[in-house]
Amino acid sequence: MDFQLKTLSTAQAATDKTDALIVLVPDGAKAAAPSKADALATAIDAVRQAGDLPAKAGKLLALYRPAGVTAPRVLLVGAGDGSAGAVRNAVGAAVQAVKAAAPKRVTLLLPSGMDGLAVRAAVIAAADASYVYTTTKPKVEARSIRQVVLGVADASAVKSAFAEASATVAGIELAKEWGNRPANHCTPTLLAGAAQALGALPRIQCEVLGPKEVAKLGMGSFAAVAQGSSEPLRFIVLRYQGAAKDQAPVVLVGKGITFDTGGVSMKPAAEMDEMKFDMCGAASVLGVFRALGELKPAINVVGLIPAAENMNDGKALKPGDVVTSMSGQTIEVLNTDAEGRLILCDALTYAKRFAPAAVIDIATLTGACVVALGGVRSGLFSSNEALATALSAAGDRAQDLCWRLPLDDEYAEGLKSNFADVANIAGRAGGAITAAKFLQRFAADYPWAHLDIAGTAWKSGSAKGSTGRPVGLLMSYLMARAAEGASAPAAPRKAARKARATP
Repeated sequence: MDFQLKTLSTAQAATDKTDALIVLVPDGAKAAAPSKADALATAIDAVRQAGDLPAKAGKLLALYRPAGVTAPRVLLVGAGDGSAGAVRNAVGAAVQAVKAAAPKRVTLLLPSGMDGLAVRAAVIAAADASYVYTTTKPKVEARSIRQVVLGVADASAVKSAFAEASATVAGIELAKEWGNRPANHCTPTLLAGAAQALGALPRIQCEVLGPKEVAKLGMGSFAAVAQGSSEPLRFIVLRYQGAAKDQAPVVLVGKGITFDTGGVSMKPAAEMDEMKFDMCGAASVLGVFRALGELKPAINVVGLIPAAENMNDGKALKPGDVVTSMSGQTIEVLNTDAEGRLILCDALTYAKRFAPAAVIDIATLTGACVVALGGVRSGLFSSNEALATALSAAGDRAQDLCWRLPLDDEYAEGLKSNFADVANIAGRAGGAITAAKFLQRFAADYPWAHLDIAGTAWKSGSAKGSTGRPVGLLMSYLMARAAEGASAPAAPRKAARKARATP
């Protein structure tokens, strides 16, 4: 998608050569003074005085070839109170409506007074509404909308917000692309190839470890999950260096189960096809690095992706097996369908070598989180108040919402085992929390947060597909951190060099 930012008044928008003109009209907008020179403003004023356009965000009124307007199709859309959330709803509804006419160029006019958050919301909503998956549908044409011109009162005032939004869209769409791919088109090896391709972007490096390297590192928990599949595991390490080498990085850990049968603890057949989405945490990490490569912010970021299939054969992990994690802790596997935490725990231990300022893991981890929060907010867990607050605020800014859940020690009682240091699952009650408590055991050495995106990473039903979340939240957090100078203390240089030398 090609986005362009322009300073446009209603009079200028009226003469813009575009296939469709979308005009956001917020509640309480001042009526324009009648003017023959501004046909569009006059038309909007007439519509408002007649009461033909409800103020509620997303309500539409179509005008066909109105007098004095160059665009053949004009769509007026209520923008509610003009907030970022209202703008998102309005733009999404409008772009969805104009798609039927297959326009190649769309001009989207925002009223004066809208800030950078509204601009960001408009760009991301336009991209989301026009997205089309085509990788395994060769007979389907790509999105008809090739260019969106965003018209604002003062382009220079929102230039940085627009640039961030455009880069975030590129990241979201990469995450969607890989999330939507069927498992035979998204193996651990292919996912690693997508990560390696990001190495062509500025300041990004990629390293991929295979089964031998993972075994040498002692990642017995990760390796155990992969042992039932003919597809070899991959451990992907991405590095973005936008700041000084001694600045402590933020580490993102993305769950990369490219298909999840549940293993021996087999999932029911209904909707098992959706288990191709079990790598959406990994896809979000790829998306973040795609956006970082475009924006080049002054921050250091590491991405860790343990990628594997959870399949069945004679070597598959069995309930009751005990595995040894990279941390040295032993784990009794009571349910092989609780495999995400088994691969993440080794990645969280690996993250320690980077002396991180913060570690955030992102995973489609539990159905319990879907029950708790549905598809509106991702679950947020954190052992660090400042990190939790920053992530929650980032989600609000990005309209990629999360909700913090507790981590009381009492929730870990169900993880006790008679045969290992910890069991990989507790009872059904509080399942999203007990999963987070399991991960917390492996993240004690740094500020840590866990995002459970099981309810937000994809949609089911007729709208089935990846959402690209939480790329928006993560980029909002990282860009705010970069703006603040990311002043967290770094590890001593000598220790950092030693860590990098470890395979």
